[in-house]
Amino acid sequence: MIRPSMHPKRHISPGYYGDQRAPEVSEVFTPRKYRRPWRMCSSLRKDIAKDIVMDQFRSAAFACSLALFATACPLHAVANEAGVSADAILFGQVAALEGPSSALGQGMRQGILAAFNEINAKGGIHGRKLSLVSRDDGYDPDRSIVQTRRMIEEDNVFALIGAVGTPTAVATVPISNARGVPYIGPFTGAEFLRNPGLTSVVNIRASYSAEAEAWVKHLTEDLHFTNIAIFYQDDSFGRDGLAGVKHALEKRGMELSAEGTFERNTRAVGGALRMLKRAEPQAVVMVGTYGPCAEFIKLAHKAGFHPTFVNISFVGANALARELGTAGEGVIVSQVVPFPWDVSLKVVADYQAAQRALDPGLTPDFVSLEGYLSGRLAAAALEMAGPDPTRAGLLQVIDQVGKFDVSGSVITFGTQMLDAPPKVFLTVIQKDGSFRAVDRL
Repeated sequence: MIRPSMHPKRHISPGYYGDQRAPEVSEVFTPRKYRRPWRMCSSLRKDIAKDIVMDQFRSAAFACSLALFATACPLHAVANEAGVSADAILFGQVAALEGPSSALGQGMRQGILAAFNEINAKGGIHGRKLSLVSRDDGYDPDRSIVQTRRMIEEDNVFALIGAVGTPTAVATVPISNARGVPYIGPFTGAEFLRNPGLTSVVNIRASYSAEAEAWVKHLTEDLHFTNIAIFYQDDSFGRDGLAGVKHALEKRGMELSAEGTFERNTRAVGGALRMLKRAEPQAVVMVGTYGPCAEFIKLAHKAGFHPTFVNISFVGANALARELGTAGEGVIVSQVVPFPWDVSLKVVADYQAAQRALDPGLTPDFVSLEGYLSGRLAAAALEMAGPDPTRAGLLQVIDQVGKFDVSGSVITFGTQMLDAPPKVFLTVIQKDGSFRAVDRL
């Protein structure tokens, strides 16, 4: 259980399960007595695998029946849509809320709650308040499967929002896609989520390949580096980043000088450090979370190894800076959202105001800004979907409109991102742990 002292403003409703009526802004974390043991027996793993296969098998039938239904009556005319009551619309978040990557799930949650709280203070969407129920998956695919199914089958959420991670998305997107449950604003830039066949997925961030291209472009053109190595998480997330870096280098007739890996949810980075240090790279690009990346950088400095370090946005920039302390000076982090301290942008000013209204103790953060944008975009699409929202209707609006005005900033998401991909920004950690936005290195 997340300790109340860490989040004094949160409202915990452990008895909420299955009740569509929620507080204006609600958060549910699974109490330990309700948790299943995650070292599952082989039979349970087989059952889960079988369920996923069946979900995928049913997806075609679901799509056909949905098309026939839509022809028979308007999408907005369906009564008793899951997660929609007379006065509320319930969203669900399955993410890392505890454990070594908890800052990512917590950041997304805070941003979504800030957005929903802001919308609800203005009367909600067509008279309905937006609510959020959150469940912890510990950044573990098996746990994410169980919690996602509970969200859909027990909590009866209208849509999923703010999921965290590529390996967890690989495991859970087939479930949401087969059932037509919107999967909005996942905190991952995985390439597979751009597949047009995943009709339930609504991306708002740039892909990891776009971030990798930005890294290589600036390292080679601004700094004229020719020796680049990579440190990455040994799973689908890390390999997605690896593929993006290799592609960006190949375009320039280059290749990686060395590769080093680590296991998810660990800080076992010593072997990777020894391997990369031998290659004497000018830069090390990093595809991981804040804990192991910070550990690698600090150990590298102790070993007299001082290349330029470049981190992916998923790292959790603010958490990385806190972990590094003074060792963070000069570390580069790519970002996929505007600078959270640039209040000259109305969307950022509104984000900061919404955060203060939710909890005056919260500070600006790249991750929570991304959560806020996800929440605002979901609200904007619901507003356009009309007074009787359906999952299919929401996805149809997102697909057909694609561009939404959020506090004066026009943001593209969904399938139209293919024609207008989101921007990638560069930031550099300063000696005091703050960030500086840069256009070139």
